[in-house]
Amino acid sequence: MSASPPTAPATQAVPAKPALSAPQKAMRKLGLLRDIDLALHLPLRYEDETRITRLSDAREGDTVQLEGTVTASEVQLGPRRQWLVTLHDGSGECVLRFFSFYPSQQQMVRVGVRIRARGEVRGGLWGRTMMHPQVQSADADLPTDLTPVYPTGAGLPQPYLRRAVARALTRADLSETLPPAALARQPVLAAWPLRQALALLHRPTPEVAIADLEERTHPAWQRLKAEELLAQQLSQLTAKREREHLRAPVLRPAHSAAALPLHEQLLAALPFALTGAQHRVTQEIAHDLTRPAPMHRLLQGDVGSGKTVVAALAAAWAMGAGWQCALMAPTEILAEQHFRKLIVWLEPLLTPLGLTVAWLTGSQKKKERAAMLALIESGAAALVVGTHAVIQAQVKFKNLALAIIDEQHRFGVAQRLALRDKLDDAGQEPHLLMMSATPIPRTLAMSYYADLDVSTLDELPPGRTPIVTKVVSDSRREQVIERIRAQVDQGRQVYWVCPLIEESEALDLSNATATHAELSEALPGVMIGLLHSRMAPAEKKAVMDLFTDGLVAVLVSTTVIEVGVDVPNASLMVIEHAERFGLSQLHQLRGRVGRGAAASACVLLYSQPDGGRLSEASRERLKAMAETNDGFEIARRDLEIRGPGEFLGARQSGAALLRFANLETDAPLLDWARRLAPHLLDQHPQLAERHVARWLGGKSEFLKA
Repeated sequence: MSASPPTAPATQAVPAKPALSAPQKAMRKLGLLRDIDLALHLPLRYEDETRITRLSDAREGDTVQLEGTVTASEVQLGPRRQWLVTLHDGSGECVLRFFSFYPSQQQMVRVGVRIRARGEVRGGLWGRTMMHPQVQSADADLPTDLTPVYPTGAGLPQPYLRRAVARALTRADLSETLPPAALARQPVLAAWPLRQALALLHRPTPEVAIADLEERTHPAWQRLKAEELLAQQLSQLTAKREREHLRAPVLRPAHSAAALPLHEQLLAALPFALTGAQHRVTQEIAHDLTRPAPMHRLLQGDVGSGKTVVAALAAAWAMGAGWQCALMAPTEILAEQHFRKLIVWLEPLLTPLGLTVAWLTGSQKKKERAAMLALIESGAAALVVGTHAVIQAQVKFKNLALAIIDEQHRFGVAQRLALRDKLDDAGQEPHLLMMSATPIPRTLAMSYYADLDVSTLDELPPGRTPIVTKVVSDSRREQVIERIRAQVDQGRQVYWVCPLIEESEALDLSNATATHAELSEALPGVMIGLLHSRMAPAEKKAVMDLFTDGLVAVLVSTTVIEVGVDVPNASLMVIEHAERFGLSQLHQLRGRVGRGAAASACVLLYSQPDGGRLSEASRERLKAMAETNDGFEIARRDLEIRGPGEFLGARQSGAALLRFANLETDAPLLDWARRLAPHLLDQHPQLAERHVARWLGGKSEFLKA
């Protein structure tokens, strides 16, 4: 009798994870994953539902809560369907007007029922009204605390979020992470432990001034701002200390009796003298390059302050020590501007040594690219200049020691990390010099760049002509075109920048193509070029070459010419729809003129929206541009208008945003946090770790890039 096959063991069914509800998905989207995330999700504003106001005591424009009896309810079907409810509170009548409503609401708010309605009281020919008030039954007791209104998203109602926050506050670990000595130096912080501060900010009593809460001046807010700034400083300092344990090549240029070191040869060959600021910054960089820890330095300077020559001297220092250097720029136009300058300065010094400068971009022909890759891998290309193509996997350096990233805020964290990984030599990484033409205000540098050494070029080279900036309405467009004609007749060149390439139904903005056609018709006999990001690289290069050589008199362009373009003969910049550009971008564009001896001007053409006025932020930006050419003052005002997250392009940079602290008004708290961070890391490392985990979660990893 044959044995029957063994019975396969029954597989245990794995219980399916319960599907997330719409509010849970919405909370996840907002990053509200942990109890502490909810506890730190603070109200935008508050509503006072603790008191009832008599209609006779309410003034027009007041937001109040009425309680009374519904005396009438009807749906009107006129031009727009609406529901009108008449509420009588014993002192007068108010009509509640709804344009969207549901049967369940109508059932609750029916004639004879007593209700509460909260909204703005308006006057008018037909008496007092409230538009879309919040309505509830008058049966429940009045709350004893102000009602929080939280930042939320689609699918996440306020009542659900309020309950979730209340539960999280009871469960979250809010134990003290600040040592007693640190609190003793800040009595305001000591008086408001985190748990009490959060309890008050989530559910304040009516006695607390709403203005103090919403303007974030209440002492409870000071506690939260201080804790947030400390978490950021701890995270940045930890990243900086971790870098100190990493190793980088020690770069000491070779000295011989026969020849000067390469960087000194470059200094001697330059057709101009360095400014005092350039000398100072060059020495700061040279000092870093001779240390075994990787340099992590930000070189910032206003438009035209001479960052490229500082980068060239840093590269010469590295190459003179026998190592390779890479310079990466975000656009091909900017990379090519650097390449042209560096070839002129460095090629005569490198050729006798059998070395060269390589050019690497995504648009190169296969044969040219292969030749460049071979030069880089062999080490014959001592300097590699290019776009993001420099960090692609097939690019193999022989011995990369210095990576220079221009306009660093335009690169993401992953791209910066990839460039650092190009030195695969016994755990070493290259020195990193990041350059930015957007000066960082001091408080921002102290906060967001606490892990960086910052070098500042605060002096412009002699010979830069001041730029006169005029804010002009688009209604005077003809006069602007006449001014262009006058400049061209004098042999000068002009930029005209537009925000869009082609027609857009969403935005009624002039586009580069249409403007090019308009100017070609208005200026017969004048060669007018067109440049935008959708053109093939070869086309863009051909147009830029014609403009650089003086053959194209007027260049109509999108913002691809924002940085790096250097044409000394260009004396007029026209920026169309200037109200739609950011302040930093306007300043960068303005910096394309004023590079020669001729008097230069920038015209900011703005358009009023139909029947409206420019927004407050747009007016502030245009006013700042007209009032100052100082990039540091521009940056300070830009920070005021936009806030630090947008200023830094936080999505790109990965920087942990400050949600609560204000770098302008909370500078004393930032100073306190900077002083406390090293003490906490050294003396109370576990408290420091808990503090960072509470406030930043996984975001602190971004700061290591």
